[in-house]
Amino acid sequence: MSVPTVIVHRDAGVLAQAVAARLITRLVDVQAAQGSAHLVLTGGSVGIATLAAVAGTAARDAIDWRALDVWWGDERFLPDGDPERNETGARTALLDHVDVDPDRIHIMPGPDSGMTAEEAAEAYAAELAGAARPGDHGAVPSFDVLLLGMGPDAHVASLFPGQPALYEEERPVVAVHNSPKPPPTRLSLTFPAIKAAREVWIVAAGAEKAQAVHLALSEAGPFQVPAAGARGWQRTLFLLDRAAAAKIPPSLGRIASP
Repeated sequence: MSVPTVIVHRDAGVLAQAVAARLITRLVDVQAAQGSAHLVLTGGSVGIATLAAVAGTAARDAIDWRALDVWWGDERFLPDGDPERNETGARTALLDHVDVDPDRIHIMPGPDSGMTAEEAAEAYAAELAGAARPGDHGAVPSFDVLLLGMGPDAHVASLFPGQPALYEEERPVVAVHNSPKPPPTRLSLTFPAIKAAREVWIVAAGAEKAQAVHLALSEAGPFQVPAAGARGWQRTLFLLDRAAAAKIPPSLGRIASP
């Protein structure tokens, strides 16, 4: 797994714009090299602001949207169109404004699918396996960029400290019950799926995230600090604003923007 690189921006607004620009560049480069790309989206205020920033720039047209597969790192187990679903936020911010192939938008099912949360997790795992290529690392695509937000408790996706999903070693997707953050039932990628990504980008803003960032970049274990276990096999970026970066260990190199 890769050693994290930390990049700090002035505030949450600048962070969202910078991540959007970085994402566009990355997807264009990947598509130029291999024809298509796999992107995993996240929810949260900065995650959705990043997608809105992509939608708001003319540079978005450099991406071949028809050659992009869109996945989610986690989802609230709520009906289609519910405003609390990460998919709903992503559609409003970006996907409804670009020419993405609907067949390449891979949503995590909700209860209106007729499936239980466990069945929905199995169905999503099967969809991931169907998109995996012979050279990929495991039964999921080698995601080109996997975006993750991070909570003040250092959770990523819907992997919360101390919960059973953190110990999953085989299944790429699981149902999460009794989430400490509502709603209580969710679907989430697991560490095996996250670590199959070429690049993992953890995006965090705000002083309430500073201690979690510090722990995630220290020697903390992933079962108490899930963000400490989220690493890409080629590259891992912690993309932060100054408030979230306030408690970073002094020995850690970082790139600060104006």
